[in-house]
Amino acid sequence: METINIKKGERIDDLQINDYHLIQKIDGFCFGIDAVLLSDFARVKKKSRVMDLCTGTGIIPVLMEAKYSPEYIEGLEIQEEYAKMASRSVAMNGLSEKVKITEGDVKKVREHYEKESFDVVTCNPPYMTGKHGLTNQNYEKAIARHEITCTLKDVIEAVSWILKPYGHFFMVHRPFRLAEIIYQLKEHKLEPKRIRFVYPYVDKEPNMVLIDSVKWGNQRVTVEPPLIVYNKDGSYTGKIYEIYGEMKK
Repeated sequence: METINIKKGERIDDLQINDYHLIQKIDGFCFGIDAVLLSDFARVKKKSRVMDLCTGTGIIPVLMEAKYSPEYIEGLEIQEEYAKMASRSVAMNGLSEKVKITEGDVKKVREHYEKESFDVVTCNPPYMTGKHGLTNQNYEKAIARHEITCTLKDVIEAVSWILKPYGHFFMVHRPFRLAEIIYQLKEHKLEPKRIRFVYPYVDKEPNMVLIDSVKWGNQRVTVEPPLIVYNKDGSYTGKIYEIYGEMKK
């Protein structure tokens, strides 16, 4: 692991995979289980070029490299401070030759990337519109959770531009927006192929949905078995421990 200077208000978290670590802000936006589940849900070949939109801390590019070792991964992040922090995490893990973090706007991908230049695109986008929930007073957290700098449509338009024909787009989002998500995907020639709902507890409603779409894919979708996060006692289920790479307790 390369030695990197850690700034005031930052910490280093052990990702428990490949001896990789991630720099995060102590009081800022930090990655959650949704990013971990998305990286597990994805299917990536070794020769793939991967783009992660709204990359934030850079957690998904680092996890994708650890799990699939694709040829090239790039993360696009609009906040300069987070883009620089993610770049330091990449360097700290010795991944600079394979993983690149770019400061940029999802809405401007046509200006900076060639059409159909990536085999796989991933995204853990802001879930809430201005009408949904309370907007966090911390602007960095608000951008990550609310559609302030980009909308769902902006993200899917960007995916449609940079994704190769028959390439895969993997996304995690909230189930209450599923109808809108599927409409936008189909409007932009992205056909949903696999859907998996994530439930906090077996007797609760799902609070996340994982979606795998294929550009120009045929109309056939598979709903995979539900993923339950917690047992009744609040401990992780065996499947979640498996995804995290830990021994079942």
